[in-house]
Amino acid sequence: MNDDFTHTEDKAAAEEKMVDDAFQHLLDTYLASRHRKKVDIITKAFNFARQAHKGVRRLSGEPYIMHPIAVAQIACEEMGLGSTSICSALLHDVVEDTDYTVEDIENIFGPKIAQIVDGLTKISGGIFGEQASAQAENFKKLLLTMSDDIRVILIKICDRLHNMRTLASQPPNKQYKIAGETLYIYAPLANRLGLNKIKTELENLSFKFEHPDTYAAIEKKLAVTQAQRDDLFKKFTDPIRESLDKMGFKYEIKARVKSPYSIWTKMQKKHVTFEEIYDILAVRIIFVPKDRADEINECFQIYVAISKIYKSHPDRLRDWLNHPKANGYQALHVTLMSKQGQWIEVQIRSDRMDEVAEQGFAAHWKYKEGGEYTEDESELNDWLRTIKEILDDPQPDAMDFLDAIKLNLFASEIFVFTPKGEIKTMPAGCTALDFAFQIHTFLGSHCIGAKVNHKLVPLSHKLKSGDQVEILTSQAQHVQPSWINFVTTAKAKSKIQAILHKERREIQRQGEEQLRHWLEDNGLEYNNSVVDKLCELHDLQKRESLLFALGDKSIILGENELNELKKKSSKKKKGTSGWRRLVPFIGKDKKTEKKQEEKVEKFVVDDKFDKKKAVIISEDTIGKFVFPHCCHPIPGDDILGYIDNKGHIEIHKRACPVASKLKASFGNRLVDAKWSMHKQLFFDAIVEIRGIDRKGLLRDVSDVLSEQLGVNIHKVTIGSDNGVFDGSIELRVHDRDEVSIIMDNLRKVKDLQEVQQIM
Repeated sequence: MNDDFTHTEDKAAAEEKMVDDAFQHLLDTYLASRHRKKVDIITKAFNFARQAHKGVRRLSGEPYIMHPIAVAQIACEEMGLGSTSICSALLHDVVEDTDYTVEDIENIFGPKIAQIVDGLTKISGGIFGEQASAQAENFKKLLLTMSDDIRVILIKICDRLHNMRTLASQPPNKQYKIAGETLYIYAPLANRLGLNKIKTELENLSFKFEHPDTYAAIEKKLAVTQAQRDDLFKKFTDPIRESLDKMGFKYEIKARVKSPYSIWTKMQKKHVTFEEIYDILAVRIIFVPKDRADEINECFQIYVAISKIYKSHPDRLRDWLNHPKANGYQALHVTLMSKQGQWIEVQIRSDRMDEVAEQGFAAHWKYKEGGEYTEDESELNDWLRTIKEILDDPQPDAMDFLDAIKLNLFASEIFVFTPKGEIKTMPAGCTALDFAFQIHTFLGSHCIGAKVNHKLVPLSHKLKSGDQVEILTSQAQHVQPSWINFVTTAKAKSKIQAILHKERREIQRQGEEQLRHWLEDNGLEYNNSVVDKLCELHDLQKRESLLFALGDKSIILGENELNELKKKSSKKKKGTSGWRRLVPFIGKDKKTEKKQEEKVEKFVVDDKFDKKKAVIISEDTIGKFVFPHCCHPIPGDDILGYIDNKGHIEIHKRACPVASKLKASFGNRLVDAKWSMHKQLFFDAIVEIRGIDRKGLLRDVSDVLSEQLGVNIHKVTIGSDNGVFDGSIELRVHDRDEVSIIMDNLRKVKDLQEVQQIM
């Protein structure tokens, strides 16, 4: 008994020391920074948080206080924030998890820290419980609080980064929720705020938890090819160093290796293998300017010097010096041909630009008096205005809201000129109509076309960087419903929807008035059952649709409706009220599919269901799950389950675009899913091939599939054009491994240049 007591005492002492050491490390980092030294208030915040969280542990088993210290450490060391942010990070969970209130924080630490802690508490969730769009709602709140103080969102990103670093202690369904949300929301947000290093780490950690095997495979390949890259880097940079030394620059040259997540996304988008990606290595030249005021010119001097050594790619010069990105990023990007015959991107930036690139807005503050953030940061104003415009949109659906945010805040940018030569920053892919709405709602709603570079173009014309745009209007023009299909910015979409909504409401009001008069004239009362009966007669789902149809005269009431309404018997027709979603049972023909659906009852989630346990998909249980049309997972794919509104479990690939949205908006409905298949069932897989056409090529392809591999070919589509052919082969396979073997064998066929699998 005594030994146990001593052991517990030793453990407690060890934990106390761990906490003290972590806090001391935080203080040392802070004291080494350029901020005003306010150690007292930071120590006070630490002691307060330590007392408030006393006795509480994280899922990993360590004392809870270690989390706020870690968040504060990230804020200080990796974002370069000062005492206000460090205190807020230490206190960020106190109000949510303990009995202390925001008022208590204000009384002890003042209004500024209290305001930030309050902002962080509001976006911690818990308020919405199991509600569908809790994450989107929280994100909305997060953006609203940004207009009060940007530090709220910066600390939230630090909090998320630490949660991602310690995600291993969470059950898989929570891992997918948090990783999906991070990829969909927090990584792009970190990118937009210029936090490049943090963005990369968030992406990689999300990727690691969602696709552990693929992540490990890429890491292994990067390690194997490391020596090769080091050799290329040395041979490429030696002549550059020689040139910079002659010019008298103080500089550093770094190798920037593409992250596993970036490599994977490129492999997915371009349908290439790891070995086919040539830009894994990039080179970064970071120099100390001889004259801080002349650093842009010095960047160009370095560019001129290195382009004398290597041939530069004419189409790949990116000048972010004179037109910095919205997040403050400045650099000159140039792509050079190495002596080894490989294109290598070189990024040229000053030490200040490098700090801004890695730490974003936080680095701007270091160059300001006092080092702490002030509320009038002009770089953020345009961004916050865009956020407010999206938030002002009347009650957007949670998913639409996230899409609007993705479209605008995280899109790459183009620069467009007005007729007077003013520069406007727009998201890439925007149209002339988007530009019109960006300038003014009146201009957008009466736009009939535009002149781009003095040539007449339609409203749907996509703009490119450097275009000069003049908008043409007419008083007779009105907003058209079709416009919504080609505008891309949130501002244009929300304005068009608002105008159409207003017009629709007016037509509905007229329709309702007409219906009331018609019923009155025929001695009938206006009530819900009468309106529902008319909806049923005209096969309409919503009452609003009926009123709109009456208002725009597409339905005119007459004798038929009157007779139906006056019938005493108003029994509902059988089979008109319900609808059923058909589920494809993958790899079966239509008859089997129908039988399968009739035979197997779908699994329905009830109160006893444990979301922490993985659902197992085997030959016996596969029919109990729903397989939507979006991504067609097959055994071997990384998958997850999503509980739909009927309590059925949908199975998605973890990389499916639909699943990405579900993870970000309906995280509480996710479950882990695992395959337990034994090569008994067949699944559809489509492989696309492309190459140089020749006699007998198709025979060679079918020989590989049928003779060598014994694969069941379901359908082949081939087209040839000027000696180049492309086609798709629909196969029946047991799992993902079979697809890989098939693709590897097809790549060996002579003249077959590209082999890729479609989702």
